[in-house]
Amino acid sequence: MVTTAAPARPDTWQGRWAHEADTQAFAQRLALCPALARATLALHGDLGAGKTTFVRHLLRALGVRGRIKSPTYAVVEPHSAIDCPLMPPGEPLSIWHFDFYRFSDPREWEEAGFRELFASPGLKLVEWPERAEGFLPPIDLDLHIDPDPMPTDPEHDDARTVRAQARTPLGQTLLASLA
Repeated sequence: MVTTAAPARPDTWQGRWAHEADTQAFAQRLALCPALARATLALHGDLGAGKTTFVRHLLRALGVRGRIKSPTYAVVEPHSAIDCPLMPPGEPLSIWHFDFYRFSDPREWEEAGFRELFASPGLKLVEWPERAEGFLPPIDLDLHIDPDPMPTDPEHDDARTVRAQARTPLGQTLLASLA
């Protein structure tokens, strides 16, 4: 079950994912918001926090078929959601999943030609955004995923604490869809 704590601030949603099914439910709820089709989400958390697991659930909820792999080595994985409920019939949603973990210099972002991808329509999901700080366009929603420091069930260590923070008006719209 996805539990929601009282908002710390009006631009923030906080909650807990006790199990992976909660991650999936959160992703499905977010996937219903039409604003997502033109959003940039930054995903924060240590290695193994669940960022890519969240992305997989979100992409499935948006209608992406086939294999969904981590862009850790490729840096970016493009996806197309053919039957996306957010798009007009027959029009696919373009999605780019970035992972800047291996970037050692933020200028690599510019040299790789990502400016054009970020300027194009579609959803952008960015893991390790701090590695391209100063080069990324405005982030609409920051999503912080961390292992729960006090799991209620020691047999299952997949519980996560989650905080979503809106950075733009579009991010506020996304945040409202989570309430």
